[in-house]
Amino acid sequence: MLGLSRSRAIVALVAILATALAAWLAAGIEAGGIALVGAAVAALVAAPSVEHEASAALAPAPADDGVADAIEAIFEPVLLVAENRVIAANQAARTLLGEHILGEDVRVAIRHPAAAERLLNAEEASGAPIQLVGLGARDQHWEMRVRTLPGGHRIVHLGDRTGSHAADRIRVDFVANASHELRTPLASILGFIETLEDAADDPETRTRFLRVMDNEARRMQRLIDDLMSLSRIEAEKYRAPDDSVDLPELIDEVHGELAALSPDRAGDIVIDADPVAPVRGDRVQLSQLLHNIVGNAMKYGRAGTPVAVSLRSAGESMVRLSVTDESEGIAPEHLPRLTERFYRVDSSRSRAAGGTGLGLAIVKHIVERHRGRLDIASTVGKGTTLTILLPTIPLPGSLSS
Repeated sequence: MLGLSRSRAIVALVAILATALAAWLAAGIEAGGIALVGAAVAALVAAPSVEHEASAALAPAPADDGVADAIEAIFEPVLLVAENRVIAANQAARTLLGEHILGEDVRVAIRHPAAAERLLNAEEASGAPIQLVGLGARDQHWEMRVRTLPGGHRIVHLGDRTGSHAADRIRVDFVANASHELRTPLASILGFIETLEDAADDPETRTRFLRVMDNEARRMQRLIDDLMSLSRIEAEKYRAPDDSVDLPELIDEVHGELAALSPDRAGDIVIDADPVAPVRGDRVQLSQLLHNIVGNAMKYGRAGTPVAVSLRSAGESMVRLSVTDESEGIAPEHLPRLTERFYRVDSSRSRAAGGTGLGLAIVKHIVERHRGRLDIASTVGKGTTLTILLPTIPLPGSLSS
């Protein structure tokens, strides 16, 4: 009889796991994952045994080894609960909540008011997931799902949603910052148009106002161009570029363009470029990268001081591009945030210099798309060096057989 019961349990387990796996593939990892775990635990917990039928325990019994193995395979925290006590928990759950949770009341194990309310009400246990903020760490966000299994056991699954919340916050901040950056010059243009209507008979005032309006309109155009450029680069970030780009030639080309735009600082650009292997890249994006980093050094470096552009080989498969200026420098606390969108060390100075706040964000995404590395080093009062490592195209016969 015992052998028959176990055989039926194994057959049931296989069938339920197959069904749950199909649900996983059809509905996605979040719903399918909890369904898969729930199915495995349900089959194992519900499997009849002689010992269970012979006696009824007053307290929840420890989970079967098969149950523990099933939930241990899940990388997110999972707990098995019987009569409000934790009878099994995988390593992820014990790491998050503590090794002591086995045998504890689940409401004590998951110390969160919202979780306690849901776990107390068994009728709502299989309802919609609830959000738990601050569980584990203050800024962590978890999604708790509870499912009631045959026999009254419940399985509790905690999904880490910290990353998605951070991404949502970044998107919200980006939209808010972009709206502000566009609204400011637009409000200025509209204000000057209204004032210009009242001063139409004053040629000097009209000329001055039109100049301001032109500057603000061009500022909006630069911002919109950078926003569109950033969007295009992000859309292509997972597709590695495959063109061959001669960096020394491209540096000379960008040097000529920047010198034409800023003739007063053209003589300050000092180029020291070795012959290097071609880079596997996107020529348009690498040109934009050079315009941004050399242009920034010209904008923020002190007038009359050199802007040094250096290009060297770095090992057998990389090149090192660096741009150094002699500027006021950047305090260490600002360095980690320089590539954030719209982050500025000095907002008024950046806007006065014509910056959009997106230049280094664009540089970062271009470097990432080219599978390179970006580093910014600065000393207050001395200057800043921006270094980029980019992979080169392997020469024929350079790969080991």
